Amino acid sequence: MKKKSHYKMKTKHLITMMTILCLGLIVLSLSSNFSFAPVRNALGYVIIPFQNGINQVGDWMTEQKNGFQSMKKLAKENEKLKDQVDELTAKNNNLSQQQEEVERLRALYELDQEYSEYEKIGAQVIGKDSGNWYDTFIINRGTEDGVEADMNVMADGGLVGIVTNTGKDWATVRSIIDDSSNVSASVTSISQNCIVTGDLQMMDEGKIRFIQLTDKENQVQEGDKVVTSSVSSKFLKGILIGYVSEVEDDANNLTKTGTIIPAVDFENIQEVLVIKQLKQQADPSEEGEEE
Repeated sequence: MKKKSHYKMKTKHLITMMTILCLGLIVLSLSSNFSFAPVRNALGYVIIPFQNGINQVGDWMTEQKNGFQSMKKLAKENEKLKDQVDELTAKNNNLSQQQEEVERLRALYELDQEYSEYEKIGAQVIGKDSGNWYDTFIINRGTEDGVEADMNVMADGGLVGIVTNTGKDWATVRSIIDDSSNVSASVTSISQNCIVTGDLQMMDEGKIRFIQLTDKENQVQEGDKVVTSSVSSKFLKGILIGYVSEVEDDANNLTKTGTIIPAVDFENIQEVLVIKQLKQQADPSEEGEEE
């Protein structure tokens, strides 16, 4: 502590001496008889280093000031760029959502064209039961739009299910994967009927079950198409259900049981098509067991 105080005193004395010297030189310079040149030369050796030091300190302070101003400018530019990135990210997400919607609507349009013999109405899903799967859900079309119970419902790829209840501007749909669902179906490769049963537990593997298939010649193979059959009392004929993934013989050795990979993604249904034609209207002579 004493050493630090002594250093300050020496600096103070030096400044005082320099001040007195400068004042003295000023007085001498006012005298006409005094030659200032030798003194000026001598002072150059003393004052110039101090002046250079002061200039260096000034330059350093200027650099610090400019650097600080540059940092503030860069911070503002960085904040501006961040806002632009956030804006572009939001626009990109919006465009991605719009692109996904366009693709879904295109798939519905292609499905509509594939089953052009039926009049249909588009609908959006507005509610569903808890869980991962769309086994029962609500759409935003009802009796005001001509929707009735037992009308078939399709989505991207094929059959979703059937309308079970209706309101003025809503309807409930039970899908073919629901545990209570049974659909009369047909394997197109052999034109043999079977029953497609809902099984939510099996849907965890992405499959549903078929039973009571007659295939004495063992012709059914993986990948064969399964569609709704003509003997159904509620489902219109020929709507795609899915594709055979496994087949095994029943204990009676007369029929077969197996699994189907559904054509529809039952984990993600946002828009559907409701066929506005009931099975009884399409062919009153065809009757089968209730699904």
